[in-house]
Amino acid sequence: MHFYSENLKAFVRDVLIKEGLSTENASIVAESLVTANLRGVDSHGVTRLPIYVKRLNSGAVTPNPQVQIVQENDSTLLIDGDGGMGQIVGTKAIEMGAKKAKEHGGVYIGIKNSTHFGTGSFFVQQAINEDLIAFAKSNAPSTMAPWGGVDPYFGTNPYAFGVPAERNKSIIFDMATSVVARGKIISAEQAGEKIPEGWAIDKQGRPTTNAKDALEGTVLPFAGPKGYAISLMIDVMSGALTGAGFGAHVNNIYGDFDKPQNVGHFFQLIDVNSFMPAEQFKSRVDQMIDEIKKSPKAEGVEEIFLPGEIEFNNHNHRSKYGINLGREVFDSLKREGEKAEIEIENYMH
Repeated sequence: MHFYSENLKAFVRDVLIKEGLSTENASIVAESLVTANLRGVDSHGVTRLPIYVKRLNSGAVTPNPQVQIVQENDSTLLIDGDGGMGQIVGTKAIEMGAKKAKEHGGVYIGIKNSTHFGTGSFFVQQAINEDLIAFAKSNAPSTMAPWGGVDPYFGTNPYAFGVPAERNKSIIFDMATSVVARGKIISAEQAGEKIPEGWAIDKQGRPTTNAKDALEGTVLPFAGPKGYAISLMIDVMSGALTGAGFGAHVNNIYGDFDKPQNVGHFFQLIDVNSFMPAEQFKSRVDQMIDEIKKSPKAEGVEEIFLPGEIEFNNHNHRSKYGINLGREVFDSLKREGEKAEIEIENYMH
């Protein structure tokens, strides 16, 4: 089913407004979800709308949170997200943090009492637009065992960073600390597809290519014990340090509908103007990108890509030609529209 991005954003926004979000907040979430689809990260796109609506309806999520600074100094902010949607909380945190970073050269932002925030790239792009280097981390509900274990304790605990450029596309990196984001396994299960070997183990600790068994078991960390260690540190910074939940104390987005998730995030923003004029810095990054792109290629390689470049290319293509949604995702959106007395067909093409 085919949609142009602005129409799909309008549909998501209108459904969320019916669920009690302000137009501003609904637009932030819609922008985040559809941007993920545009970048080709469909597992974090509009497929998430039904679970977001379900949690809003259950009262586990605050539709219009009062995002507040609860503690600060020149270089740190501790923010309470009031149980709001992570996209809203994170966007407001970037706004608050960008001002402080420009005043003091940089800022560390701890966020507690939030929820699933979508893609980390959504926030680092906001910072890039302000000539800031950005890092974004988040913990998540337990889906990954400690290295050598079988019981989930850590989330997929994503990590993203962004670097502004001028002439070239900015560098944006966004990854889960698991081999793959759990959302991709959910997408495979919905589509009735197998998953590749090495993504997950079942609840007995055996390797599996069955998506359903993987969801009942645990995803594996990327690079084995190295990914496990990085996931642990992200949970320390996002959870233990901020006062949010951590490990098994982060509530499940697909369950625990009677309680907030208490997800934690941790952002770092660096004002490049504190080191050199932004234009000079971005010119140097452009030079670096040019040199990397011109590097000799290995046999069979047609092009060397920078982090985020493939997603930028997807964004350009889908912005021009539209986004195709699978039947199952479309049907789930149609059902949400019907509940809100909104006809999705009016937003197509």
